[in-house]
Amino acid sequence: MLVTSAALAAVLFDMDGTLVDTEPYWMQAETELVHEHGGKWTHDDALLLVGSGLWESAKVFQQHGVDLDADTIVDTLTRRVQEQLDSNGVPWRPGAKELLLDIKEHGVKTALVTMSIREMAEQVVAHMPFPAFDLLVTGDEVERPKPYADPYLDAARALDVDPGHCIAIEDSMNGLTSAVAAGTVAIGVPHMIPLPVNDDEHTLWPTLAGRGYDDLAALFQERVK
Repeated sequence: MLVTSAALAAVLFDMDGTLVDTEPYWMQAETELVHEHGGKWTHDDALLLVGSGLWESAKVFQQHGVDLDADTIVDTLTRRVQEQLDSNGVPWRPGAKELLLDIKEHGVKTALVTMSIREMAEQVVAHMPFPAFDLLVTGDEVERPKPYADPYLDAARALDVDPGHCIAIEDSMNGLTSAVAAGTVAIGVPHMIPLPVNDDEHTLWPTLAGRGYDDLAALFQERVK
């Protein structure tokens, strides 16, 4: 009996820090917000929130003296990041656009799985020079944010694919935890914070530069046996 390998069904991308280098924009917005309310906010404080859900992060800002409700905090931070995107442009991570284009040219489904809100995700995607994503899963639409599995499970369900036949690409530990919990083949691409080596749960690539669909397909076949 002929046994065939499972095929890669979809590639799921995180946004902030993976597709685009917006973490400095977020950090600037966070620092301004906390300082306006008389609190202190350090680079290390900001690093602790990389990959976290916005409404979960809002609780941290409240603990640092921001006297606003969670929705107002999320709206304020998002608006300020969007203003930086408008004024400074979209800072793409090395190799991300090129990899996406190669994936699409091979006819593989894609989704953007981000804890940013839909309005911001759509703003970033609008700058792509080709139709990059079949689906957006955003932080204002999921029941539970990363590190829960929900965002990636939602993406696989909406794409009508098995999460185990998907690759997820992330830059944060929260994101990797979410991707692994959902059963995807997870790739970590460290950016603002180092990621642990864990060959049993995820693969680390130092960069997406120079990577193409063939690299993803080879990794998938190696992982899914």
